[in-house]
Amino acid sequence: MTAAIDIAALANLLQEAAVEEILPRFRNLGDGDIRVKTEAIDLVTEADEAAERLIRKGIEGLMPDALFVGEESVAADPALLDQLKDADLAVIVDPIDGTFNFASGLSLFGVMLAVVAKGETVAGLIYDPIGNDWALCEKGSGAWLYRTDGAQEQMFMRPSGPLEQMIGIANTGFFDLEMRRKILSNLAEVRLFTSYRCAAHEYRLLGQGHMDFAMYNKLMPWDHLGGALMMQEAGAHVARFDGSPYLPHHTSGGLLVAADEDAWQELRERIFTVD
Repeated sequence: MTAAIDIAALANLLQEAAVEEILPRFRNLGDGDIRVKTEAIDLVTEADEAAERLIRKGIEGLMPDALFVGEESVAADPALLDQLKDADLAVIVDPIDGTFNFASGLSLFGVMLAVVAKGETVAGLIYDPIGNDWALCEKGSGAWLYRTDGAQEQMFMRPSGPLEQMIGIANTGFFDLEMRRKILSNLAEVRLFTSYRCAAHEYRLLGQGHMDFAMYNKLMPWDHLGGALMMQEAGAHVARFDGSPYLPHHTSGGLLVAADEDAWQELRERIFTVD
C-alpha cells in the first residue's frame, strides 16, 4: 500500500463528480454542450469539463503537492503533458472515458484516475457511474472491485486457452490503413474481438475474467495508466509491442495485455505483427 494515497477519498471524489456533473447531463445534453476536438469521433462535452474542474479542486485539497494532469487540461495546454515525466507526484484524470458513448446516450463510460510517483504508476481507479461501483488498485496490493453494498471482489485475469478460442479487445483505429488491414486480417485467427470505445469498461472486463487480451496503439496516460497497473495487479502480462514496460510518459509504442507471457508472445507474433 502507498501510505500517502487516500484511495477511499479519491474514490469518493470520482463518485461526487459523477453525481454532481456527469449523470445530470447524461442523455440531457443540449446542442451546444457537445464539441468536436480533433475529429468527429473525438468529442468533449460540458460534462467532461465540469467533472474535471470538480475533481481538480478536490485533488488540490487531498494532494496539494501533486501535479494535476487532466485530459481536458492537456487539450487546453498540451505542454502540461511534458511535466509528467519529471513530477515527484502526479494525478492523472479522465473525467469521462468513453465520451463518444456518453454523448450518444450509451451507458458505456467511466471516470478514470491514476497516481504516479517519481515516474511509476502506484494507484489506479475506474469508477462506473451507472453501476455506482469502483475497480481500484495500489501497487503491490492487488486489484479489487468494490460494490456499493460493501462487497469486495479480487480481480484476476483468467487463464488463456488456445489462440483460436481467445476473445478480447483490439483497438485498431489509430494504425495507418495498411497496418490496420494486416491486423484485422490476422484477427480472424481469434474467436472474437471487439472495441467498446471505452478503456474504463474494457479493463474492468479483463480484470473480472471475461476476456483474454487487449491491444491499444495510442497511449494517452489518462486512458491507460490506471488500467495497465490494474491488469498487472490482477496477474496479467502487460508490455508495449517491443516488450518494454509501459511507463507514465509513453504515448506511443502500443500496449498489449494478456494472461501470461506465453499468451502475450503468441498474440504479438501471430496477431499484432506491427513491425
